[in-house]
Amino acid sequence: MEKQYETCKNCEENFEEGFAFCPHCGQKAKDELTIGVLFYNTITNYFSFDARFFKSFLPLLLKPGYLASKFIGGKRLQYLHPAQLYLFISVVFFFLLTVVVVRDTVEELDTALKKTLEKPIISDSAKVKAKKALDSVKLDSILMPLKEKGLTGIDENQVKLLDSLIKKETSGKKNYGTSFDFNTKEVDSLIAVNATNDTIFKAMGMNDDAGFIKRKFYEQSLKFYKQRNGGQIMQAAIDTIPISLFVLLPIFALILKLLFFNRGTYAHHLVFSFYFFSFLFTVFSILLIINYIWDLPDWIDFLITLSTYFYLLMAIKHFYQQGWFLSLFKSGLASFIYLMIVIPVAIVIIFFVGFLFY
Repeated sequence: MEKQYETCKNCEENFEEGFAFCPHCGQKAKDELTIGVLFYNTITNYFSFDARFFKSFLPLLLKPGYLASKFIGGKRLQYLHPAQLYLFISVVFFFLLTVVVVRDTVEELDTALKKTLEKPIISDSAKVKAKKALDSVKLDSILMPLKEKGLTGIDENQVKLLDSLIKKETSGKKNYGTSFDFNTKEVDSLIAVNATNDTIFKAMGMNDDAGFIKRKFYEQSLKFYKQRNGGQIMQAAIDTIPISLFVLLPIFALILKLLFFNRGTYAHHLVFSFYFFSFLFTVFSILLIINYIWDLPDWIDFLITLSTYFYLLMAIKHFYQQGWFLSLFKSGLASFIYLMIVIPVAIVIIFFVGFLFY
């Protein structure tokens, strides 16, 4: 009986009929596209969301340093790849952060900021009353009697000069009601007549020879002044965090490399960092979900957050195989450097970039 052959739709190679999978490329022979197959393939191909994820999830939470040790030891197919695990969990975390926290916070911040900036701290009527009260006060009526009683070092002409200087200073143009360090009334009038941005920038204090960064700063300042959308700056800053973490995570691995310079290559410390940050995002994701359903007391949130340090301590102890004292010292030093130096600098840069490009 003559053998029957069919052609693979993927690699276009011929193989015997009856095979469930193509022997050349591995694609299913009868690969009918359905909604279920479409979404299953998307998830498994992008996140490798298969049995390895479930085999990795519980050890990640309950066995600090275990997955990193196994991966370094050569078991690289039994558990999910550290970079894939980190990618999946970080996507879930930032999705939850945006839905549960950021969206409402951005709207509240925008609303509060607009109310604050639109309502002057000192009303025009209060300024008029204050000026009248100040005009009614004559320093010579206060200081001259003191001079007659023995006050030395000041004469009548100096008293009058001081009085006139104070009146002149208080009668000048001031920027009441906002924290902007330019004359807001002048800027408002220029905006009202549709003046060019360059004209407004000069009124705001920009020099003619301003460079790109400085000009960009004034552009964003004017945009912020017009829109009062501080929440959007926050949103833009948060949007840059996932990208920033691809820089911050290797920095954490570099800190570990410096502390454990004779314990493997930099890639080993990077594997450890991927798994540790995956644990952090998992814990914070669970916290977000629980607090969304039922608001936990702050002290419980604090204790759970603090527990991540003890997880790091045990993970370092298990992974680097050092004593408790050295593990405690080095985990504390790594945490201090990262939280007190790296993170604050990163936050400043993130919000600066967020302000420049929101």
